Order: sequence, then structure tokens, then C-alpha cells
Amino acid sequence: MATLTELGAPERASRLRSPLLVAAGVTAATVALHLRDPHVGGSWGLCPFNYLSGLECPGCGGLRAVNDLTNFDVMGALSSNLLVVVAIPVMIVLWFRWVHAAWVGAPAGARSVTLTGPMIAVVVTTMLVFVVLRNIPAGSWLAP
Repeated sequence: MATLTELGAPERASRLRSPLLVAAGVTAATVALHLRDPHVGGSWGLCPFNYLSGLECPGCGGLRAVNDLTNFDVMGALSSNLLVVVAIPVMIVLWFRWVHAAWVGAPAGARSVTLTGPMIAVVVTTMLVFVVLRNIPAGSWLAP
């Protein structure tokens, strides 16, 4: 019968370290956002982009959105930052792909997501459109 060492358990644990540490960090941040309400002005500091320009950046409202999700308020989260709410499931899928690649021992290059030019263009365009729509004065449903 093979031992755990012969089956590669130490190597697997080493490969899984990074994705599990990321999961622990995200979990800790999510718990902190649940416990300290970002809806209270200044409770988590200020957005430098918003402070300097007076405009909402793509991330503005993201902390409120996560807080709303931890309180099962999906509509509040969508209202706080639609882009962050849509990005969360994408990030979860990418994290599971990372864990799977680490588990099976895929080469390091295969464990990462390669962004192509068109993918980058779609992400940047989406963020720019989101910023413009949420900064239209009075009337945009994306406005915070």
C-alpha cells in the first residue's frame, strides 16, 4: 500500500497553499466587511479616485455591495455596485479552476488565466461604460 508521501501529498499541499491562502484572505475580508458596515461614511477610508475627481470609479460601492451580499440583500448589492456583483461569480469560477489545476499538478503556466487582447478590450470597455453610466448626473440607475 502506498504512503501519502509516495502519492505526492506534500507536493499537492505545497501547490494548494497559494489558492487556500487567497481564500482565507478573502474570507477574512468578507467577515470584516460584514462586521464593519461600509455604508457608514469613512468607515473604510476614502476612494482616492473619488476624492480627487469627484467621480465614482468602477470599484466605488464594491465594499457596500459585499456587505449587502453578506446580509443577503442582493438588490442592495446590485444597487451599490453592479460590476462587483457580476464579477464575484467569475472570480469564484477562476478560483476553482486554480484549485483544480493545483490539485492535479498542472504546470504553473496552465494554472493561470491568459488574458488575450480581445478579452482585455472587453473588460476595459465594460469598466469604462460602467464608469460613464454611473457618473451621469441624476437619472442613471447605476448611480450610487
